[in-house]
Formats: sequence, structure tokens, C-alpha cells
Amino acid sequence: MADISAQMVKELRESTGAGMMDCKAALTETNGDMPAAQDWLRKKGLSKAAKKAGRVAAEGLIGVQVSGTKGVVVEVNSETDFVARNDLFQGLIKMIADVALSVGTDVEKLKAAKAGSITVSESISDTIAKIGENVTLRRAAALSVGKGAIGSYVHNAVTDGLGKIGVIVALESTGQADELAAIGRQVAMHVASANPLSLDAAALDPAVVEREKNVLADKFKQQGKPANVIDKIVESGLKTFYKEVCLLEQPFIFDDKKSVAQALKEAEGKAGGPIKVTGFVRYALGEGIEKQETDFAAEVAAAAGQT
Repeated sequence: MADISAQMVKELRESTGAGMMDCKAALTETNGDMPAAQDWLRKKGLSKAAKKAGRVAAEGLIGVQVSGTKGVVVEVNSETDFVARNDLFQGLIKMIADVALSVGTDVEKLKAAKAGSITVSESISDTIAKIGENVTLRRAAALSVGKGAIGSYVHNAVTDGLGKIGVIVALESTGQADELAAIGRQVAMHVASANPLSLDAAALDPAVVEREKNVLADKFKQQGKPANVIDKIVESGLKTFYKEVCLLEQPFIFDDKKSVAQALKEAEGKAGGPIKVTGFVRYALGEGIEKQETDFAAEVAAAAGQT
């Protein structure tokens, strides 16, 4: 019997996308013959991941997990929306979020991190082999505070902590944890709804501000306004723009007569201490991914593993 090395198992995994234990079994059964092991996996229906890897994965779920004063958001994609209802897929995302809380959110480091006896990457490959769809860990982000709370919200949740939009908000405060959690959730819901570009005007991308300035200036030039008047109008227009795209200046969705900053100031009384938002993360499923156009019948066939 051939000596089956870890390197041989690794090579077979990379070429087939099958699970680690399945690869070891294949090599054992074929006495270490790599091509024969690949065929063995194909005959068993276990060599699925590599065939699926080229497909666009734009569906899936956003996972949110908070532990103490740290929170993470991860996006794991699949080919079809059907998979979002799969317990195995949901468990994979929760596991990845849990690992991210410990090892950080660099995707490559996260995939290489251990989840039990195997890596996150191996867990993803195992899931691909079992559900028959391409699955990708697209991105992850985290926020933490020294003292305070992490507010969170998941929109269109399919189960606890998993949905189509995930938000975490970092509140720095010495106030009461339960009050901070409540206002943090409200702010997270606001972020999910209003989709701010930044925390405040100072945090906005200068290129975004410059583009807005140019749009406003061109608009009033075409109206024949003199240059000195245009400058004043542009400055006024930017203030309006900031109220539209900066979190702290946006009208609060729970009381649009107040800004988010004003609502937080009022909440300080209940919380028993000053509240400062130090950051937020909002992930919407599939944003920025170029999706393939498919009809419903094609999605059903894909979900059934017929394509």
C-alpha cells in the first residue's frame, strides 16, 4: 500500500475540490494513483467543487455576529437563492463569522484559519461538494470598541444573524450596555435603510465631494449664474448633500425631525453617558457583482444539480 502524504491529499483537493477525507479515501483506494483517485471521486459524485468554481456566485447570505464589544459582518455567496435556505450553508456562514471574531477579517487569512480540525477553505470546499453549487467567501469586516457596544441589524433575515443586508455600528460610551444596545440597533436599522456613504463630511471620499462640486457648478453655469454666485450656491448645495449621505447628518428614520446626531445626543440621558459613533459597516448581498441573467427554470435546474 502506498504511503499517502498530506501533500498528495492537498494536490487532489486542489484539482477536484472534494473534501479532505474523501481525497484521502480516494488515494487509499487507488494506491496513491492521482489520476485514478480523480476518477474515483468523479464516479462517487464528489468532484464537484472544481466544476462549479467558474460559475458566478451572486446570491447567498450576509452573516452578522457580535461578541461583547466586537462585531463582524461576512458575505458568503452561492449561485442560487435556494441555497440560502440550506441548513448546511447557513451553518457554514455562522462558523466563518465565529472564526472571523478570533482571527480577523482578511479573507485569505480567514480561509486559512482552522475551524475545528480543518480550515475554513476546506469547509467551503466540503460544502460545495455536498450542495453542488459554487460557494465563495467574498468579504468580511469587523468593528470594536474599548467601552460601549456594537449595534447590529440584519434585514430580510432567514434565521438569526443571517439575511440579505447586514449592519454593525460601533458606539463608544461608558453608558449602560442595554441602553447602548437598543440605540445601536436603531442606528444599525437606519444605516440599512438610508445607506450612508460615510460617518460625517470629514470622512467622505474627497473624489466624491469633488464630483458633487463639479455637478453643482456645471448646473448653475448652464443657468448663466456669475462665478462668485456659483461658489456660494455650491457651498450651500454641499451642505444639503452632506445631509443626504453622511450618517450623523441624515434625518433619523425613527424621527425625521431630528438628525442621527441629535437622536444620539438625546439617548445619552437614558444611557447615562456620552455616545460617540466610531464607525459602521453595511453589507448588501451581491452589491457590485455582475450577475448572470438566468430564468427561473434554469435556477431550479442549477439548484437540483442538473447543470
